[in-house]
Amino acid sequence: MSARARIAAVRLFLPALIAGAFAAQAVGALLPVTSVLITSAATGLAADLALHRWRPDLTVVLGKLHAGVSVRQAVRDLLLLMGLIRIEEQDQEAAYLVLLCGLLLFHALHFVCQACALLVRRSRTLPVVVRNIDVTALGLSPAPPALLMSKSGERLLTFGLPSTAGMLTTVATGSAEWASAGVTVSALLAAVGAGMLLWRLLPGHRPVPGEQALAWLESWLAEYRPTVGMYFSGGRSSAYQANMWLEPLAQVEGRPLIVLRERFMVKHIASTDIPVVCLPRVADLMRLERTTLKVLIHPSNSGKTSQVLRIPTIKHAFVNHGESDKLSSCNPYAKAYDEVWVAGPAARRRYSLADVGIDDKDVVEIGRPQLDTIEPAAGPPSGPYTTVLYAPTWEGWDANPGNTSVVEAGENIVGALLADPGVRLLYKPHPLTGTVDARAAAADVRIRQMISKAIALRATQHRDERLALPEAAELALRTAELGRLTASPCRRDADDMERMLMQTVPEPGRAAAAAAAAASWESAYWASFPAWEHRVVTGTRPGVYACFNAADLLISDVSSVISDYLASQKPYAVTNTSGLAEQDFRAAFPTVRAGAVLTPDASGIQDVLEFVRRPERDPFTEARAELKLHLLGPSRPPSVVRFDDAVRALCARADEHRAGAAVRTAPFIPRQRDAGSALDSGTFRG
Repeated sequence: MSARARIAAVRLFLPALIAGAFAAQAVGALLPVTSVLITSAATGLAADLALHRWRPDLTVVLGKLHAGVSVRQAVRDLLLLMGLIRIEEQDQEAAYLVLLCGLLLFHALHFVCQACALLVRRSRTLPVVVRNIDVTALGLSPAPPALLMSKSGERLLTFGLPSTAGMLTTVATGSAEWASAGVTVSALLAAVGAGMLLWRLLPGHRPVPGEQALAWLESWLAEYRPTVGMYFSGGRSSAYQANMWLEPLAQVEGRPLIVLRERFMVKHIASTDIPVVCLPRVADLMRLERTTLKVLIHPSNSGKTSQVLRIPTIKHAFVNHGESDKLSSCNPYAKAYDEVWVAGPAARRRYSLADVGIDDKDVVEIGRPQLDTIEPAAGPPSGPYTTVLYAPTWEGWDANPGNTSVVEAGENIVGALLADPGVRLLYKPHPLTGTVDARAAAADVRIRQMISKAIALRATQHRDERLALPEAAELALRTAELGRLTASPCRRDADDMERMLMQTVPEPGRAAAAAAAAASWESAYWASFPAWEHRVVTGTRPGVYACFNAADLLISDVSSVISDYLASQKPYAVTNTSGLAEQDFRAAFPTVRAGAVLTPDASGIQDVLEFVRRPERDPFTEARAELKLHLLGPSRPPSVVRFDDAVRALCARADEHRAGAAVRTAPFIPRQRDAGSALDSGTFRG
């Protein structure tokens, strides 16, 4: 059986089990066979609960086939009732009629509960979502239990457990009281759930109206008086693009603000003390025009970016989430912004050569303020192992073979590194790997399997060393401390309103404490496993910059990872899967010129490792220093200072624009209340 067939079989196991259970239950009810009826009904209910817990995507598919959870539960109940009628030989129509009425009442109450849940959810969906802001004035309340609100399938199955259990017990014992009791309990549970939700809909318990929430937001913005903000829109997997700018934004002079467009993104923004405002609707977003906000920086382009660009009182700067030689780093969309902030002269020249409509006077070099945490090179590896970071980029939207090395070269690179007994490998794939090209996803899985086998092999050779690592306990302590400072205080099933209530104004000094805790966590992380152990690094921690500090050598693709790594001045290699000859590859991508070039077969890795271990043989030392200046700009003044200078300069432009607009429009455009009188008096002439 192929891998695809196995995946399909696993995917369809639970739906097939439910269908088989229904067929067996029908047979058990018609014949009747008590053991078959009991076993099949219990199996079907358990499989249904598992389906809603572990494969909610398949419940949507079943709903589209008109086989939703309500239909499945009703069929299960009716088959049980039919089985009871078939098993009992004496005439008990009255008892069965009571059971049938009880079941119908239970399902009716479930529908009432679902309707109330929809109304409650709608009433709790405000036009604005905020974080790190005091929302006491809104009088918000915690969300009802998740079982009542968002999990209608689980609610029906859970509330239906007593009725199913009661009827199964009656099938086994012949005593009708069990079925009656079970159905009664299920109906009572549904009634209580509906009552709890109806209570939330009473006038005194409903949340504030949407307009009142927006009025509160305008009042808060008027009091806070934001000056500079970050605008971001995107999917869950793109949150890292915004998160990398949180620290620089927090350090600027002024009152920063984060503006989001997707509700789900509020909880994906990393821990920060900066106020967060999410405005999903365009009409509400336009309210920012009446605020003191002067500048918005944009880490990425999205379809919704054009909406905020309509606000004339705000100046916009595109800062990108990384720079590379790829065409995506000089997107024509950038000409929509007032300024484009880049790291150094290389990006300025890239825009000039690309000829995408960016005026050179609108390009501002600010360096990369995120790179201040990257430690400079300190000579050859100090221990017996050379730490190599393999950090390939993703396949890109066009899945061009030259984008990522994972598909054509990844396994060769990893195999060559694992074969060297003096190498400790850190593998950090791009978060989006495999989202476009299934081949990249499959190659990533195989690479991880290779590393797991290599870890197991080395563990047998160093069997006693892990036992001598007390740092593992230290990591647990640091993890708990970091979680306390950065984790959301909300329960997992909290809705937006409850999150707003819980994620209020941070305690003073939390940001500094969280930064110190993060640094302590990283130190504990690297000390928690032996120096020989390979590592697959995923998730938000440790970040790629922490991996830079741990690595002696980087192997990557043409991406912003190369540019950022140059801040360390350590050796690097770039994989050429473009099909170009090495000379043409270096000419096409300037970031390659200070590093080694690897072919897809990874045949040059040993040469690269040699000049890492013997720096005197490194032919690229001077070239890296020159390229760092070209890509990232000068080290003085620091990037954080240059970023702040750019913010202040663009704020000044915004002030000039507002002042000029006021002068230009004042004599000619009357206030709305005066427009009628102006027309009547003949001020406006054709």
